Amino acid sequence: MTRHRTLRRALLPALIASAFATPLQAADLLTITRDALENNAELASARSQTDSVAAGRDVERGDLLPQVNASADATHNRQYESQRGSGAVSGSGTAGDDIYNTARLSLEATQALFDARNSREVEQAERQIDQQTYQLAATEQQVLIDVSSAYFEILRAYEVLEARRAQERAIGRQLEQAREQFEVGLIAITEVEEAKAAFDQSRAERIAAESDLQVRFEVLERLTGQRYSRIDMLGDEMPIQPPTPADRDHWVELAMENNPLVLASLAGVEVSRSSVEIARAQRLPTLNAFANYQFDDSDSDVVEGHNSMSQIGLRATMPLYTGGRTQASIRQNTYRLEASQYDFESQRRDTVQQVRSRFTQVSNDVSTVEARAQAIVSNQSALDATRAGYEVGTRNIVDVLNAEQNLYNAVAEHASARYDYVINLLSLRQQSGTLDVPAVEEVNAWLDGGSVSFTLPEDSDSYDGAMEIGEPPRPRE
Repeated sequence: MTRHRTLRRALLPALIASAFATPLQAADLLTITRDALENNAELASARSQTDSVAAGRDVERGDLLPQVNASADATHNRQYESQRGSGAVSGSGTAGDDIYNTARLSLEATQALFDARNSREVEQAERQIDQQTYQLAATEQQVLIDVSSAYFEILRAYEVLEARRAQERAIGRQLEQAREQFEVGLIAITEVEEAKAAFDQSRAERIAAESDLQVRFEVLERLTGQRYSRIDMLGDEMPIQPPTPADRDHWVELAMENNPLVLASLAGVEVSRSSVEIARAQRLPTLNAFANYQFDDSDSDVVEGHNSMSQIGLRATMPLYTGGRTQASIRQNTYRLEASQYDFESQRRDTVQQVRSRFTQVSNDVSTVEARAQAIVSNQSALDATRAGYEVGTRNIVDVLNAEQNLYNAVAEHASARYDYVINLLSLRQQSGTLDVPAVEEVNAWLDGGSVSFTLPEDSDSYDGAMEIGEPPRPRE
C-alpha cells in the first residue's frame, strides 16, 4: 500500500493556476455546498414556489372570513315625455321634460356560517403545503448530490488527466529511446513506428482528459454561480467501508420513512382526496349572515329628496340541479385520486429499487477499490519485469508499451473506483432521505488539504463572456 501511495503521489503533481480575469475562490466541498444552497437557481425557484403555495392557504381562508363590499354610483338623467291622458282637458297635459341627478351608496357585509366547499379548500391548501415542503426537501437533496457529484467528477477527471499525462511522458521517453536505438541499428523501424503509434494514442487520450476536466469544472460553476481557482483533493486515507448498517432492508425502511419524493407523492394522494371532498361539498347548502345599508338621493322634479334602507338577516342557498356538473366533477376527481395513488406506488417501487441498487453498488465498490489498488501493484511489477526482459532481449518494445499503458489505465481506474464509492455512498444517503449538510461535512473531512488547480482557455475574455448569463432576479422585499 505504501508503494501504491507513493506512485499515486508521483502521478499527481499540482498544476500551476493561471491568472484569471475575475476574482476566483478556493474552497472545499462544504464551502461549495453552502454556496450552492445560497445561489442555486433551481433551489431558489423551489423556495419561492413553497412560499407561493403557503400564501394560497391564506387565499382560501379568506373566503371564510367576513366580506365587506361597498358600491356607489352617480347618474345624470334627461327625461323627455310627450304622452297625455286620453281624457285630458285641452291645456291640462301631463307631458314634460325633466333633467335631474341621482346618487346611490350601498354597503354590505357577509359572514359565512356554513360553507363546506370553502372549508374543504382550506384543508386542501394545508395538504398542498405539506406536499410542496417535501418537494422543496427533495430539491435541496438533489442540489447536494449534484454539487457533490460535480465536485468529485472534477477530481476524477483531474486524476485521470494526470495519469494520461504521466503515460504520455513515459511513452514519449520510450519513443526517444526507440529512435536512438534505431539510429545505431539496434532495432528495426517497426518498433519505432509501434512506439510512435502508442505515443499518438496517449496524446489523444491526454487531450480528451483535459477537455473533460474543463467541462466538469463548468458544471460546478453552473450549480453554484461561483468560479473556483482550486478545490481540495480526496485523501489517500479515506475510509472505504460497506454501508452502516450493513442491512439492505434497513435502508429501504429508512427510505420509506424519510425519502422526500415518497412523502411528497403520498401527500399528493391526500391533495387529490381533498379535491374529491370539495366536489362532493358542492351538493351541500351554504349559510351566510348578511347586513346591508343603502342610501339614495335625487333632485328630480317628480321625486326629490333621499331615502335609506338597512337590512340584517340570514341567507341560505341550496343547489338543486346543476346540469350534472357536480356528479361529473366528483367522478373526474375520483379518477384523479386513483391516478395519484398509482403515482405513489410507482414512486415507492422506484425508490425501493434505487435504494437496493445503491446499497449493492456501495458494497461492491469496497471490493472494487481494493482490487483496483492491487491491480496497480501488479501492473507495476509486470512493467518492471517487461522492461527487464526488454533490456536482455526477451521482450520487444510493444510488450513494454502495453505494460505501461496497462499500468496507467490501472491508476486511472483506481481513481475512478474511489470516486464511484463516494458518489454512490452519497446517492444511497439521498435515496434513503438522509442526505443533508452534516452528511456532506462528514465526507468533507476525507479531503486531505491538497488542491486541484484549473487553467482557463487562452482567450479568457471570450470565456468569461460565454459564461455570463446575467444577473439573477431580485425577489421583492
